[in-house]
Amino acid sequence: MKSVLKILKDFPAYLWSGWGSIASILLFIAFWDMGNQIYGDLVLPSPLETFETLYTMLGDKEVLEQIKITLYRASVGFGISLVFGSALGLIAGFFATASMMSRPIVTILVGMPPIAWIVLAMIWFGMGDETVIFTVIVASFPIIFVGALQGTRTLDGDLKEMADSFNLPWHMKFLDIYFPHIFSYVFPAWVSALGMAWKIVVMAELLATSDGIGASLAVARSQLDTPTALALVVIMIGSLMFIEYIVLEPIKREVELWRS
Repeated sequence: MKSVLKILKDFPAYLWSGWGSIASILLFIAFWDMGNQIYGDLVLPSPLETFETLYTMLGDKEVLEQIKITLYRASVGFGISLVFGSALGLIAGFFATASMMSRPIVTILVGMPPIAWIVLAMIWFGMGDETVIFTVIVASFPIIFVGALQGTRTLDGDLKEMADSFNLPWHMKFLDIYFPHIFSYVFPAWVSALGMAWKIVVMAELLATSDGIGASLAVARSQLDTPTALALVVIMIGSLMFIEYIVLEPIKREVELWRS
């Protein structure tokens, strides 16, 4: 409870520290507008036109429903990957044999292109939620698994021996020694997997479903509706940045205070 209150207390200072990031976003928008002046509205609509389209879309209940569908699929797939990838990675990290046996499987999962998994999932599950969720799991699971594995395998042996020599309770060993170190590996893996899940869910929807942001993007492409396509891209990027920088980053800073 104290940690949550401290995160909320430090949140305004964290937002204030983000002016550099905001400046880089504004610079990107400036280059975007320059591209519009060079190539025209058909190829690259102006930021103003795109954000006006975005504002109109967010007032449409149908568009909001499509966003909810995509969020549901990405959340379910990422959640399953997070739970099983973290748990199995931690287990494999504690046992050398399990670590060696898992390496070929992880190599296969990482090496196989997501588009191939989408095609196979369409054959196995048809055109629906299962195809999208399965593809998200397969794409994000190995990232989380490897992060948890590396975090466990790199635990400092001297710290473990010290904890054993002082006969520390298991909960103190976990919270004060194991968890901070493992989390410093697992959390970046979660963030990377989240980005992967968000990209894969849209790709899978574009190819395998008739609803969701990906399907809406396919419709915009077929109609050469570039402003709508860019507005959908802004929704995807904005959602990911909100989750990573507003929700996850303050938690990461609080947990990693031990580094300083």
